[in-house]
Amino acid sequence: MILTFEQLKNYRKHVAMVDGAFDPLHRGHIEYFRAAAEQLDVPLLCNVASDRYVRSKHAPLLPEDQRAAIVDAIRYISYTHVNQFDTETILRELQPKYYVKGKDWEGRLPPDQVKICAEHGIEVVYLDTVFDSSSRILKSYTEQQIRQ
Repeated sequence: MILTFEQLKNYRKHVAMVDGAFDPLHRGHIEYFRAAAEQLDVPLLCNVASDRYVRSKHAPLLPEDQRAAIVDAIRYISYTHVNQFDTETILRELQPKYYVKGKDWEGRLPPDQVKICAEHGIEVVYLDTVFDSSSRILKSYTEQQIRQ
């Protein structure tokens, strides 16, 4: 189910939140979702980055509505939200029970996110499911295109 920003408050303390651009979506993301869904005792909400955010990194491969629809169809995901703001705004509004990140984020989470989680009693959970990265996949693809 794809939620609007206004609906997020209805799920406070009742979900675990994962977030990212998922552009492109890859096996590592699926493992991340699977581990979060299996290890935590609440439904999983996926906060999908907007096209505006993705453009700050690279041209979107898929528009946000398509990325959200694809993520929402994954069996481990209970709810999906397209983030038109920033992660800090979503954490304040949603106040998930858990904020789930890959182990590679441990010690690197933005200070504002750490503060918001502490203020709202949001437990940060780090999962060791890093198999690949969208940035690495895009870089490899671009390099191959240049060589051809």
